[in-house]
Amino acid sequence: MKRVGILYHPQIEKTQSLANKLEGLLAAQEVSSWRCSAWDDDKARPQVAGTDLILSLGGDGTILHTARIITPLSVPIVGINFGKLGFITELSGDEILANLPDLLDGSGWIEERAMLEAQLLPCHCEHNKAISLPALNDVVLRSTTVHLVNIEVEIDSEVITTYRADGIIIATATGSTAYSLAAGGPILPPQSKEFILQPISCHLGLTHSLVLSPQSVVNLRVASEDKAVLSLDGQVNLSLSDEQSVRVKLSPNTARFLRIHQPAYFYGSLWQKLRGKAA
Repeated sequence: MKRVGILYHPQIEKTQSLANKLEGLLAAQEVSSWRCSAWDDDKARPQVAGTDLILSLGGDGTILHTARIITPLSVPIVGINFGKLGFITELSGDEILANLPDLLDGSGWIEERAMLEAQLLPCHCEHNKAISLPALNDVVLRSTTVHLVNIEVEIDSEVITTYRADGIIIATATGSTAYSLAAGGPILPPQSKEFILQPISCHLGLTHSLVLSPQSVVNLRVASEDKAVLSLDGQVNLSLSDEQSVRVKLSPNTARFLRIHQPAYFYGSLWQKLRGKAA
């Protein structure tokens, strides 16, 4: 590896201290590096091209920022956990300092995780174009108030039902341990390409989760009198105008994680974290 990027959580002081140590270690290995806040998309994105590895310092939220910044370039990510749960992160600060030389020499294995592509479709107005946005965890269409919204759901060009609910979550396998799980959804194996349709506090419609094939395309349309917001990974929020709809499908891009733990790590880690025993 010749070039490494460091993306850090700007509000966690320890991440910047670790970034300084990593830069020194990389320089000693004659590897060039760059660093940037994971919240500064415009500054970080132009530096991704030509990067061989991304070190994400923070927690799962930092990784979500990181994955969207580097898309569509599939640069491997190593997540260093300074957060609470760390479902996606791989190492602690001490572990990355100890293992970085081996990772630079090619140790570890690559885990690919599916991402979603949300297309914000234009209303019937001139000069409006569809906007495509990536998400690693989930795409959520939800009410902007405490009132229920009516959301028509179409899967593969077939209208399934109109949900009357707080909203709809479309979640990847990665997102199946996040908001979707809290709303009652199933947990998918981390490398699964299937994705989940999960209603939030559904009053009318299908109340159960649906696990959809990787080829499925979901169209969501909110009733014109209802107000809704489109949320990507809980970090990017866009208000919908009247007559707009959202199309969600599997992205052609994936998030790639460089791992050192055994492939079966997920289940033991999941059990510990869901029991509240995360380190």
